This record gives sequence, structure tokens and C-alpha cells, in this order.
Amino acid sequence: MPTEADTITVLTRQANAWAQAIVRKDRAAIEANMADDFRQIDGQGQVETKQSFVNDLVSADLVIAPYTVEDFDIRLYGDVALLCGRTRMTGSYQGKPFKNGRWQIVSVQISKMPD
Repeated sequence: MPTEADTITVLTRQANAWAQAIVRKDRAAIEANMADDFRQIDGQGQVETKQSFVNDLVSADLVIAPYTVEDFDIRLYGDVALLCGRTRMTGSYQGKPFKNGRWQIVSVQISKMPD
């Protein structure tokens, strides 16, 4: 059975590899870290599937470089892990730089887990 430190090391490597895969637009490496039933609520409140999320990331319209995660923290709750951090990206979408040269958070989803 892996120790908590071992699990944190594995998850940190996995998160770093995922961030690098996003910059490289490596579809297979991005998808390797995602569950098939992945869901995201986007900034307009639309539900994205794994396929739509990855399609957006690998689109030629989106250019991300660099991509860094700051204040990274991992919390373990039995067989569940919560990875938190502040992501800093620069780049462009459809040739236009991000607003004020940076991404801005426009939505946060908070949900109570079922008992």
C-alpha cells in the first residue's frame, strides 16, 4: 500500500505531465488523465464532456504558453484526492491575446457531495 507521501508524489507528477500535455496539445496525454465521464461547467454555464473539453484544448484557435501552476496543494481523503492550485497562462484565442494578457475566472462550481 503506497504511503501518503508516495501518493502525493505520483499525483504531482501526473498533474505536471497534464499541464505539459496541454501546452503541447497532446490529445492522448491529456485524455490519459481524464475519466471517460469527465464533466466541466464552462464560463457560460454549459456542461462540457471529456471530448468537447479536449477538443477545445487542442484547437488551433487556442495557443497557451507558458502554463504554470502556483500554490499547488493536494488533499487526500481516503481514496479521493483533491488537487488545488492557481493556474497562470498566457497565450491567445483566435489570434487575440487573453484579456489584459491573462485569463480571468468567471465562474466557480461548488457542489455538496452526496452522503
